[in-house]
Amino acid sequence: MKAGWATTTLGDLLSVQNGYAFDSKLFGAEGYPLIRIRDIKEGITTETKFSGPFDSKYVVNAGDFLIGMDGEFGCHEWKGPPALLNQRVCRLQGFHNSLEPRFLLHGINAHLKAIEEVTGYTTVKHLSSKQILAIEMLVPPRSEQHCIVTLLDEAFADIATAKAKAEKNLQNARVLFESYRNSVFESRGSDWGEVRLGELCDFLNGFAFKSGDAVDDSGTQLVRMGNLYGGKLDLERNAVYYPDTFASEYQRFLLHEGDIIMSLTGTTGKEDFGFAVQVPETDRALLMNQRIVKFESIRQDKICRKYLLHYLCSRVFLNLLYPTANGTRQANLSSVTMKMLPVPTPSVSLQQQIARSLDSLEVETQHLETIYRQKLTALDDLKKSLLHQAFSGQL
Repeated sequence: MKAGWATTTLGDLLSVQNGYAFDSKLFGAEGYPLIRIRDIKEGITTETKFSGPFDSKYVVNAGDFLIGMDGEFGCHEWKGPPALLNQRVCRLQGFHNSLEPRFLLHGINAHLKAIEEVTGYTTVKHLSSKQILAIEMLVPPRSEQHCIVTLLDEAFADIATAKAKAEKNLQNARVLFESYRNSVFESRGSDWGEVRLGELCDFLNGFAFKSGDAVDDSGTQLVRMGNLYGGKLDLERNAVYYPDTFASEYQRFLLHEGDIIMSLTGTTGKEDFGFAVQVPETDRALLMNQRIVKFESIRQDKICRKYLLHYLCSRVFLNLLYPTANGTRQANLSSVTMKMLPVPTPSVSLQQQIARSLDSLEVETQHLETIYRQKLTALDDLKKSLLHQAFSGQL
């Protein structure tokens, strides 16, 4: 241990104020702002208001440190206007004069993450104020704390600027590609025809597999709506498996490399469905669940498969598709209605040329996205390294 540093429990350095269980019947769009767990990470604002009476001791002000006690454990600084401290959110206060508060803010999250990783749960992980107060931290003299905070604040400000730039570049790369793809279908030539989607392919809806037939962690994987996420097919996300015998028993619903599929159900008001994806090469047997549709028997004499995929992914098509959705709590698409939607059709040779051009540009875009994601990861790693050095006396 570095000279002058001492191991101290947080209970010796501060106190924890738990939030109050405000009556949810009085939550609404009018009243005093109320902070819920989902608000503290950004720490800027809250949509929830409380219209009843309250004790002023539960008013949070800018600069206060808050911890969410359910789900993801993390301490964040509140930067928004005065707001009420709701239940399952706590505030750190009563700091001892030997402690620089921002030194604590920078150091506590590693400890909270360690608690989170070993906490069991049924539906959601829970943190207690007792666990927070029991955290042990290495603490140097206050003058050294101040120097560390100054160095970290400056470094983190530079990292935040670099991350914002990388995130913007990442977003711009995809936006530029999508913009170019849309322009291809918007500025169609005068010699282009137009054919209804149902004349170019058939539609196969997935099967309603029973959840009780699922097995633990091997076998044939079921592709569900949750796997079609963010416009991509993510087979690692919430994977569900069925016995290997299902692959032969339900051959009609097997997916193969190159198949084009789409989720037919999403959240009302959100564009989290209707994205066409192509099944990649995989050594897994994949079965298609209900509310997913496969575009099959594609008429290759009329339409190029990759051209069709790009069109189905374009904003031009989605702007036609989304108004056909129905449902109150969930937005649902119908493959029957989808058959009637128009598809711009130049000659097959021109379709192939367009598809090759878009494929090439998409590969370049994905390469750029990989670079920017690597930069973001490197910046996160740098921040973790700086924190480790700072709180082990190496900075």
